[in-house]
Amino acid sequence: MNASQVERFFATLKAANPSPQTELEYASVFELLTAVLLSAQATDVGVNKATRRLFAVAHTPAQVLALGTEGLEHYIKTIGLYRSKARHLLQTCQILIEQHGGEVPRSREALEALPGVGRKTANVVLNVGFGEPTLAVDTHIFRVGNRTGLAPGKTPLAVELALLDRVPEAYLVDAHHWLILHGRYVCQARKPLCHACAVINECDHGRHLKSATA
Repeated sequence: MNASQVERFFATLKAANPSPQTELEYASVFELLTAVLLSAQATDVGVNKATRRLFAVAHTPAQVLALGTEGLEHYIKTIGLYRSKARHLLQTCQILIEQHGGEVPRSREALEALPGVGRKTANVVLNVGFGEPTLAVDTHIFRVGNRTGLAPGKTPLAVELALLDRVPEAYLVDAHHWLILHGRYVCQARKPLCHACAVINECDHGRHLKSATA
């Protein structure tokens, strides 16, 4: 995918969805961090069901800590790996209170120092919570980056760095959401919906399909 194709790719996605949003439900940066921490190997739908109940009773680090392990697990037990996630979240809340005044830090280094928070989670918080031009490469973005030819790479970090280099600045803040939604609903893993894809003319995979059937 060349530079003009990349521009058309994102211009098309923007025209279809000018203000993309995460599908995780949250009302503060701490709630966002909590939801993303709980979302590993879980669906947004499943996380939202659990956090609606959790945030109704605990939506600050101190309130979550006050629940204790059993109390927190009660609210998130429908989510996969809930025991380890509960442990990480409680440890994270302790650090937020002791080192950051109960607030979520805005630096990547401080975020990645939190238990259960890796580069992907940090990028989501920086992008969605603080509006930073970062991209969190999950399975959807990794697939879209490689399949379309937008940002090929053998690792999530390689795809992330390629995207940061290739996505025009005007689209960078929202690129994370456009790519996730495109991968989730159109450029799916097993059966990509190429017949319904608005960016097929810019996509390497789509052009190959067209040439094969020509």
